[in-house]
Amino acid sequence: MEQTAFDDPAYRAAAVDLLGVLAYGELTAFERMAEDAKLAPTLDDKAELAALATTEFGHFQRLRDRLVQLGVDPMDAMRPFVTPLDAFHDHTAPSDWLEGLVKAYVGDGLANDFYREIASFVDAETRGLVLEVFADSGQAEFVVDRVRAAIDEDPKLGGRLALWGRRLVGEALSQAQRIAADRDSLAALLAGSVDRPGLDLAAIGRMLTRLTEAHTARMTALGLQA
Repeated sequence: MEQTAFDDPAYRAAAVDLLGVLAYGELTAFERMAEDAKLAPTLDDKAELAALATTEFGHFQRLRDRLVQLGVDPMDAMRPFVTPLDAFHDHTAPSDWLEGLVKAYVGDGLANDFYREIASFVDAETRGLVLEVFADSGQAEFVVDRVRAAIDEDPKLGGRLALWGRRLVGEALSQAQRIAADRDSLAALLAGSVDRPGLDLAAIGRMLTRLTEAHTARMTALGLQA
Protein backbone atom coordinates (compact mmCIF):
# COMPACT_ATOMS: atom_id res chain seq x y z
CA MET A 1 0.00 0.00 0.00
CA GLU A 2 1.32 3.42 -0.95
CA GLN A 3 2.32 5.53 2.03
CA THR A 4 0.85 9.00 2.54
CA ALA A 5 1.70 11.92 4.78
CA PHE A 6 -1.04 10.73 7.15
CA ASP A 7 0.98 7.61 7.96
CA ASP A 8 3.20 9.91 10.03
CA PRO A 9 1.43 10.28 13.42
CA ALA A 10 2.93 13.74 14.05
CA TYR A 11 1.79 15.02 10.65
CA ARG A 12 -1.66 13.49 11.06
CA ALA A 13 -2.08 15.22 14.44
CA ALA A 14 -1.09 18.56 12.91
CA ALA A 15 -3.47 18.22 9.95
CA VAL A 16 -6.33 17.20 12.23
CA ASP A 17 -5.62 20.18 14.51
CA LEU A 18 -5.62 22.54 11.54
CA LEU A 19 -8.93 21.15 10.25
CA GLY A 20 -10.35 21.21 13.78
CA VAL A 21 -9.55 24.86 14.48
CA LEU A 22 -10.85 25.89 11.07
CA ALA A 23 -14.06 23.88 11.49
CA TYR A 24 -14.81 25.51 14.83
CA GLY A 25 -13.87 28.90 13.40
CA GLU A 26 -16.37 28.47 10.57
CA LEU A 27 -19.06 27.23 12.95
CA THR A 28 -18.65 30.28 15.18
CA ALA A 29 -18.53 32.56 12.11
CA PHE A 30 -21.92 31.17 11.10
CA GLU A 31 -23.30 31.79 14.58
CA ARG A 32 -21.95 35.35 14.75
CA MET A 33 -23.19 36.35 11.33
CA ALA A 34 -26.64 34.96 12.05
CA GLU A 35 -26.64 36.93 15.30
CA ASP A 36 -25.33 40.09 13.63
CA ALA A 37 -28.13 39.87 11.08
CA LYS A 38 -30.49 40.86 13.89
CA LEU A 39 -28.68 44.22 14.07
CA ALA A 40 -28.96 44.87 10.33
CA PRO A 41 -30.48 48.30 9.61
CA THR A 42 -32.45 47.15 6.57
CA LEU A 43 -34.23 44.02 5.41
CA ASP A 44 -31.84 43.78 2.47
CA ASP A 45 -28.83 43.85 4.81
CA LYS A 46 -30.43 41.18 6.99
CA ALA A 47 -30.94 38.91 3.98
CA GLU A 48 -27.40 39.51 2.67
CA LEU A 49 -25.79 38.67 6.00
CA ALA A 50 -28.00 35.62 6.46
CA ALA A 51 -26.82 34.37 3.05
CA LEU A 52 -23.18 34.86 4.08
CA ALA A 53 -23.86 32.99 7.32
CA THR A 54 -25.24 30.09 5.31
CA THR A 55 -22.03 30.04 3.25
CA GLU A 56 -19.96 29.85 6.44
CA PHE A 57 -22.00 26.86 7.60
CA GLY A 58 -21.35 25.21 4.25
CA HIS A 59 -17.62 25.67 4.85
CA PHE A 60 -17.98 24.08 8.27
CA GLN A 61 -19.69 21.08 6.70
CA ARG A 62 -16.85 20.64 4.17
CA LEU A 63 -14.24 20.68 6.95
CA ARG A 64 -16.33 18.36 9.12
CA ASP A 65 -16.72 15.90 6.23
CA ARG A 66 -12.94 15.91 5.63
CA LEU A 67 -12.33 15.02 9.28
CA VAL A 68 -14.85 12.18 9.05
CA GLN A 69 -13.09 10.99 5.89
CA LEU A 70 -9.87 10.82 7.92
CA GLY A 71 -11.61 8.70 10.57
CA VAL A 72 -11.72 11.53 13.11
CA ASP A 73 -14.68 12.62 15.25
CA PRO A 74 -15.17 16.30 14.25
CA MET A 75 -16.35 17.22 17.76
CA ASP A 76 -13.16 15.79 19.26
CA ALA A 77 -11.07 17.68 16.69
CA MET A 78 -12.80 21.00 17.43
CA ARG A 79 -12.97 20.69 21.23
CA PRO A 80 -9.40 21.92 22.04
CA PHE A 81 -10.14 25.20 20.26
CA VAL A 82 -13.48 26.06 21.84
CA THR A 83 -12.05 27.90 24.85
CA PRO A 84 -9.43 30.04 23.02
CA LEU A 85 -11.72 30.97 20.14
CA ASP A 86 -14.65 31.74 22.42
CA ALA A 87 -12.34 33.89 24.57
CA PHE A 88 -11.25 35.84 21.48
CA HIS A 89 -14.83 36.50 20.48
CA ASP A 90 -15.76 37.49 24.04
CA HIS A 91 -12.89 40.02 24.09
CA THR A 92 -13.87 41.44 20.72
CA ALA A 93 -17.65 41.54 20.94
CA PRO A 94 -18.85 44.33 18.59
CA SER A 95 -21.01 47.08 20.06
CA ASP A 96 -22.98 47.70 16.87
CA TRP A 97 -23.67 46.59 13.31
CA LEU A 98 -20.67 48.35 11.76
CA GLU A 99 -18.18 46.98 14.29
CA GLY A 100 -19.55 43.52 13.56
CA LEU A 101 -18.92 43.99 9.84
CA VAL A 102 -15.38 45.26 10.41
CA LYS A 103 -14.67 42.34 12.71
CA ALA A 104 -15.87 39.80 10.14
CA TYR A 105 -13.71 41.39 7.43
CA VAL A 106 -10.60 42.56 9.29
CA GLY A 107 -10.34 40.31 12.35
CA ASP A 108 -11.41 37.10 10.71
CA GLY A 109 -9.45 38.03 7.59
CA LEU A 110 -6.16 38.21 9.48
CA ALA A 111 -6.78 34.92 11.30
CA ASN A 112 -7.67 33.28 7.99
CA ASP A 113 -4.48 34.58 6.41
CA PHE A 114 -2.47 33.04 9.26
CA TYR A 115 -4.09 29.63 8.81
CA ARG A 116 -3.58 29.88 5.06
CA GLU A 117 0.12 30.27 5.80
CA ILE A 118 0.03 27.11 7.91
CA ALA A 119 -1.82 25.32 5.10
CA SER A 120 1.24 25.71 2.88
CA PHE A 121 2.87 22.99 5.03
CA VAL A 122 0.15 20.34 4.63
CA ASP A 123 -0.73 17.88 1.88
CA ALA A 124 -2.25 19.08 -1.38
CA GLU A 125 -5.80 17.83 -0.69
CA THR A 126 -5.99 19.45 2.75
CA ARG A 127 -4.39 22.65 1.45
CA GLY A 128 -6.85 22.81 -1.43
CA LEU A 129 -9.79 22.49 0.96
CA VAL A 130 -8.42 25.25 3.23
CA LEU A 131 -7.92 27.61 0.30
CA GLU A 132 -11.39 26.81 -1.03
CA VAL A 133 -12.97 27.52 2.37
CA PHE A 134 -11.20 30.86 2.61
CA ALA A 135 -12.01 32.00 -0.93
CA ASP A 136 -14.05 35.22 -0.86
CA SER A 137 -17.76 34.40 -1.11
CA GLY A 138 -18.97 37.97 -1.52
CA GLN A 139 -18.33 39.02 2.05
CA ALA A 140 -15.62 41.52 1.15
CA GLU A 141 -17.75 43.43 -1.36
CA PHE A 142 -20.72 43.50 1.02
CA VAL A 143 -18.71 44.77 4.01
CA VAL A 144 -16.72 47.35 2.05
CA ASP A 145 -19.88 48.74 0.47
CA ARG A 146 -21.74 49.09 3.78
CA VAL A 147 -18.84 50.49 5.81
CA ARG A 148 -17.81 53.01 3.16
CA ALA A 149 -21.40 54.17 2.75
CA ALA A 150 -21.72 54.68 6.52
CA ILE A 151 -18.48 56.70 6.68
CA ASP A 152 -19.55 58.83 3.72
CA GLU A 153 -22.74 59.62 5.61
CA ASP A 154 -20.95 60.28 8.92
CA PRO A 155 -17.16 60.81 8.51
CA LYS A 156 -16.64 60.75 12.29
CA LEU A 157 -17.27 57.00 12.20
CA GLY A 158 -13.94 56.55 10.41
CA GLY A 159 -11.83 57.27 13.48
CA ARG A 160 -13.76 54.95 15.77
CA LEU A 161 -13.81 52.09 13.27
CA ALA A 162 -10.09 52.52 12.53
CA LEU A 163 -9.29 52.15 16.24
CA TRP A 164 -11.54 49.09 16.34
CA GLY A 165 -9.76 47.59 13.35
CA ARG A 166 -6.34 48.10 14.97
CA ARG A 167 -7.55 46.45 18.15
CA LEU A 168 -8.89 43.50 16.19
CA VAL A 169 -5.63 42.89 14.37
CA GLY A 170 -3.70 42.74 17.63
CA GLU A 171 -6.21 40.38 19.24
CA ALA A 172 -6.50 38.15 16.16
CA LEU A 173 -2.74 37.80 15.70
CA SER A 174 -2.20 37.06 19.39
CA GLN A 175 -4.98 34.48 19.36
CA ALA A 176 -3.64 32.72 16.25
CA GLN A 177 -0.07 32.67 17.59
CA ARG A 178 -1.26 31.38 20.97
CA ILE A 179 -3.18 28.50 19.37
CA ALA A 180 -0.19 27.54 17.23
CA ALA A 181 2.13 27.66 20.26
CA ASP A 182 -0.24 25.75 22.57
CA ARG A 183 -0.75 22.88 20.13
CA ASP A 184 2.52 20.97 19.85
CA SER A 185 1.45 19.46 16.55
CA LEU A 186 0.94 22.84 14.87
CA ALA A 187 4.16 24.22 16.33
CA ALA A 188 6.02 21.18 14.99
CA LEU A 189 4.44 21.63 11.57
CA LEU A 190 5.73 25.21 11.40
CA ALA A 191 9.14 24.24 12.75
CA GLY A 192 9.51 21.46 10.19
CA SER A 193 11.38 18.17 10.35
CA VAL A 194 14.24 16.43 8.62
CA ASP A 195 12.21 15.70 5.48
CA ARG A 196 9.69 18.54 5.76
CA PRO A 197 11.19 22.07 5.85
CA GLY A 198 9.66 24.57 8.23
CA LEU A 199 9.96 28.27 8.94
CA ASP A 200 13.30 29.84 9.83
CA LEU A 201 13.56 33.36 11.25
CA ALA A 202 13.75 34.95 7.80
CA ALA A 203 10.66 33.04 6.64
CA ILE A 204 8.77 34.06 9.78
CA GLY A 205 9.67 37.68 9.04
CA ARG A 206 8.35 37.38 5.49
CA MET A 207 5.15 35.76 6.73
CA LEU A 208 4.54 38.59 9.21
CA THR A 209 5.14 41.09 6.41
CA ARG A 210 2.55 39.36 4.22
CA LEU A 211 0.03 39.33 7.07
CA THR A 212 0.60 43.03 7.77
CA GLU A 213 0.29 43.99 4.10
CA ALA A 214 -2.95 42.06 3.71
CA HIS A 215 -4.38 43.72 6.82
CA THR A 216 -3.39 47.18 5.56
CA ALA A 217 -5.05 46.45 2.22
CA ARG A 218 -8.30 45.49 3.95
CA MET A 219 -8.31 48.60 6.10
CA THR A 220 -7.62 50.74 3.03
CA ALA A 221 -10.47 49.08 1.16
CA LEU A 222 -12.77 50.07 4.02
CA GLY A 223 -11.52 53.67 3.90
CA LEU A 224 -9.82 53.27 7.30
CA GLN A 225 -6.28 54.06 8.42
CA ALA A 226 -4.39 50.93 9.45
